Amino acid sequence: MKNLQTYLILTLIMLTWGMNVSIIKILVSYFPPVTITSLRILTAGVTVFMILSLLGKVRKPSFRELKFIVIGGLLSVVSHHFFLAVGLTGTSAVNGGLILGAGPLLTAILSSVLLRNKPTGIQVLGFLLGGAGVTFIVLSGNRGVSSLSAGDFYVFLSIISQALSFIVISKASKTIDPRLLTGYMLIFGGLILFALGNFIEPGGLKGLSEAPAYVWAAFAVSAVLATAVGHMVYNTAISKIGPAEASIFLNLNTFFSLAGSALILGEVITVNHLLGLILIVAGVIFGSGALEELVIRQRRKRHSHHM
Repeated sequence: MKNLQTYLILTLIMLTWGMNVSIIKILVSYFPPVTITSLRILTAGVTVFMILSLLGKVRKPSFRELKFIVIGGLLSVVSHHFFLAVGLTGTSAVNGGLILGAGPLLTAILSSVLLRNKPTGIQVLGFLLGGAGVTFIVLSGNRGVSSLSAGDFYVFLSIISQALSFIVISKASKTIDPRLLTGYMLIFGGLILFALGNFIEPGGLKGLSEAPAYVWAAFAVSAVLATAVGHMVYNTAISKIGPAEASIFLNLNTFFSLAGSALILGEVITVNHLLGLILIVAGVIFGSGALEELVIRQRRKRHSHHM
């Protein structure tokens, strides 16, 4: 039952992250992308520490934990966000979405190689269904796939970084609270991105005061809800159900970001999108282990009735 609760919470986090895609589109139309991303991540890091200090969960990391914070921060915050921001400016949204959809499959492969976690047959089917659903949704855009570009390569690097960071988080959370790990990674990664932003986008801070109030409200929602709370919960889920199982939920992101762009940016949702959603949901149920868990619970119930 405990895992089913985690699955439900993960679905809510994906809803938040999906909507966050539209919010980020609004933010980068007003601000330089790397600078605003670094400020969003730093705000999220500070938020995590404020929440954890209220819970009395803040402590200094050990030297071993510090290594995980540095590697995890470089992978999940710096490389993932930097390559994604640069990549999406150089490729179509269609190609970007397709490559992002490969994330769960990559995480499952890396997790079985590096952590010796062998997925079951049903889970493999789930990863493939989820990937097919993402492909279906992305290809139903009227623009189709454009030929591969440097932008696509950067988006792919961002996904590899993210998949590797899930493995690091899974190993690190054996000794450090995943929420505290998240806070340290966000602050460390955010500072490096901020330095990169100053280098790549000189004067990036100048225009910040000119943005209207609703843009700053969007920034606050994105930093606090999607990035701070979202990553705390997601990284806790990785430590509970495993990196491959948690990553399968990322497929829902594609659908929720579409729903978000329909609601927030007025884009159109088609029948193909809904068919893709059905494939994705089937993929999540199979790939996360939710189906197997339900079957085991039904068997236990039957068994207890026969006793």
